[in-house]
Amino acid sequence: MGAAFESLVQSNLIHITYGFFQSDTFILNYLSRQHMLIIPAIDIKDGQCVRLKQGVMDDATVFSENPEDMARHWLEQGARRLHLVDLNGAFAGKPKNESVIRAIVKAIDGSIPIQLGGGIRDLETIERYLDNGISYIIIGTAAVKIPGFLHDACYAFPGQIMVGLDAKEGKVAVDGWSKVTGHDVVDLAKKFEDYGVEAIIYTDIGRDGMLAGINIEATIALARELTVPVVASGGITNLDDIKTLCEIESEGIMGAITGRAIYEGTLDFKKAQLLADELSAMV
Repeated sequence: MGAAFESLVQSNLIHITYGFFQSDTFILNYLSRQHMLIIPAIDIKDGQCVRLKQGVMDDATVFSENPEDMARHWLEQGARRLHLVDLNGAFAGKPKNESVIRAIVKAIDGSIPIQLGGGIRDLETIERYLDNGISYIIIGTAAVKIPGFLHDACYAFPGQIMVGLDAKEGKVAVDGWSKVTGHDVVDLAKKFEDYGVEAIIYTDIGRDGMLAGINIEATIALARELTVPVVASGGITNLDDIKTLCEIESEGIMGAITGRAIYEGTLDFKKAQLLADELSAMV
């Protein structure tokens, strides 16, 4: 961890000690960055919490008809961040489950950060979501198709913009994974890093929702080329995957998003975060 950041931490800790707490989320964010985050995914389709297989909308398994209850469940299980995706919005190119997302934000009530993606294509939508309590905005397809928009978003909302890069065999996919482009994932990630993104969320769409194990080689290859953190996604299945990710945490892996595994029970969320904490403390 850099000296400048450590100095900032000490400054804030001093302020806290003497009653001058500068930020409601500073300590939570600081502690989160010290240990790998295991981030529960809540994918929303038609107002329900679902999981897709390889991004196919017609192949959805419904895990809850009440996404806000699911958000409360993961909070009670010790989640330190939630990952929300408006699936209908991702395919439509505009928000489609905004009322559900507002309900989730209300249910969480600022307890932990929430990151959100899906159908976010303009600055007004970003501002509205942030004003309503979302902590981080994830831009995916629009970052690839309209890089100027991503640049403007990073400038307007520094520290709150993440990019979701979904790839198949090293090439970036867009439009809800329905189209694979010729863009190399590493090249685009480096370009977006220069724009000032907070982090890159890397998903191997060939493994997402398949419980096939994470693509460690591709994840490491991407993280080694960047200075911004990488959040791994796609294929996380069990505690062995968490252990493997923790072993490469020093390469720049800040967390792992998991969905089907925690819903179907191949991965126990509480045990996963506990393992990540224990292994991170040993680094």
